[in-house]
Amino acid sequence: MTPEDLFGTWTLISHQFVTLETDERREMFGADPLGTLVLTPDHRMIAFITANDRKPAVDDASTAALYKSMLVYSGPFRLEAPDQLVTTVEMAWHPAWVGGEQARTLALEGDILSIMTPVMAHPTIAGQTARGVLRWRRLSRF
Repeated sequence: MTPEDLFGTWTLISHQFVTLETDERREMFGADPLGTLVLTPDHRMIAFITANDRKPAVDDASTAALYKSMLVYSGPFRLEAPDQLVTTVEMAWHPAWVGGEQARTLALEGDILSIMTPVMAHPTIAGQTARGVLRWRRLSRF
């Protein structure tokens, strides 16, 4: 896989987290999440994912729920080996990611891009480690 194979706009098909402790598959943003991934020819990326049933906040609790129902980060990316995408995070919904790197394993079959995260402690799943498994469909090429 080359960077050129990835350039374009992608829409999210599914986003699951598989917990290491129990092998439970959890739909992190519901059964039909919303998401856009953009990978540009100048090697920049942005990923934005939300649950599809978000409601406007009316109090502190619903504001906190909005934070837990989204994921966004952006920055320059590079390919390491043909199937490893590494993003240097310049901005993110979770400040702990800013200034670090996020590595993802990729598989591309036609216009379907599968992305798997390393096992990690996820900011919204207290006390458990999990691996993200995301599937994207290509919308356009650059």
